[in-house]
Amino acid sequence: MLWRIARKSLWHRRVTVGLIVLAMSIAFAVQLSVQHVRSEVQSTFQGTVSGTDLIVGARTGSTNLLLSSLFGIGSPTRNVSWEAFDQWQQHKQVAWAIPISMGDSHRGHRVIATTDDFFKHFKYGQKQALAFQQGQPFATNQDVVLGAAVARQLGYGMGHQLVLSHGSGRTSFTQHSDHPFSVVGILAPTGTPIDQTLLINLDAMDAIHGQSFAASGRDHPDSISAALFGLKNRVYTFVLQRAINDYPDEALMAILPGVELSLLWENLSWVENGLRAISALVLLSSLLGMVTLLLVNLQQRQSEFATLRTLGAGPWTLFVLIELEVLLITLSALVSGLLLSWAGTAVAGFWLERWLGIVLATLQPNLDMLIWFGALLLVSLLVAAPLAWRASRKVLLKQLHSEAH
Repeated sequence: MLWRIARKSLWHRRVTVGLIVLAMSIAFAVQLSVQHVRSEVQSTFQGTVSGTDLIVGARTGSTNLLLSSLFGIGSPTRNVSWEAFDQWQQHKQVAWAIPISMGDSHRGHRVIATTDDFFKHFKYGQKQALAFQQGQPFATNQDVVLGAAVARQLGYGMGHQLVLSHGSGRTSFTQHSDHPFSVVGILAPTGTPIDQTLLINLDAMDAIHGQSFAASGRDHPDSISAALFGLKNRVYTFVLQRAINDYPDEALMAILPGVELSLLWENLSWVENGLRAISALVLLSSLLGMVTLLLVNLQQRQSEFATLRTLGAGPWTLFVLIELEVLLITLSALVSGLLLSWAGTAVAGFWLERWLGIVLATLQPNLDMLIWFGALLLVSLLVAAPLAWRASRKVLLKQLHSEAH
């Protein structure tokens, strides 16, 4: 009976109630979206590389080595000699090693020179291997493999001819126009910086800057920018890291990418906390708006409550009736907020993947979300409880006052 009265009462005041639901829906959608985007970005960020035990480069700051080798941000202080790299890749505990050289770009996208081992051993996310949308790995010095975002943003396809630029900036006055490349492969999206990268052969990097080492009768370059190492047994990770850091012949540095990614994310926690604070303020303002409109409505509904009292409804009945209305309003706002958040994250995911290469999964209900919904319902009922009790007691006092006179 009370459910029916509550529904009819809300429908009678549908314009005012609709405004309350709209305000709360937007607040809930913002809160859900922020939490979802934060979780997905953190997952994508920490899944930039997987299965790589050590990143080795010239001695510098650990953050600088991580950003330059994985994200293409900044540049290494100096190169690592091939002799040093070769010595460590032959260590008995090293299962595989991937040399990488950087320093060139194409229309703002960085170029990485590496070997076939990159496609065999590089993994991301939950140890997912690289896959090709089209084509195959490079085979000659004229071949280039594109990340998914590069191909999509620049509109390149198989067989497209392109020229690399010297330097990592978007604008370069030195073009390697005498050595054009042809697209032979396009990688599937990974949601990592690889999507924004062009991959070429190590020998091709030397060729565009002078003479290829193969043409000189050698099978390796003089130096590389950094290297990724995978070990046979991870128990020896710290042992090998220390040995590389103490290497007497060259100033080298080895870092654990998983640890460094976690530390870097912690250093960016102020952004995360700022987003949480903004969404919490939006949610608080919507709850205050609900309380304000509820207070105004309760003042205007004194005659309605008096009629219910005349028909035999007690103070507790009025209290429960008001709380049921608040419950229905909050439930409607939560459902609407969930739909808004789902649509918003779907649109945001499309643009994030298109322009930043960040894959944003579709918002899915889960246990944490159900707990959060339950907590919001409880908070709404608790916030409205004093007003509901005051309104029910006020009607009773007015009735007693009228009976006394």
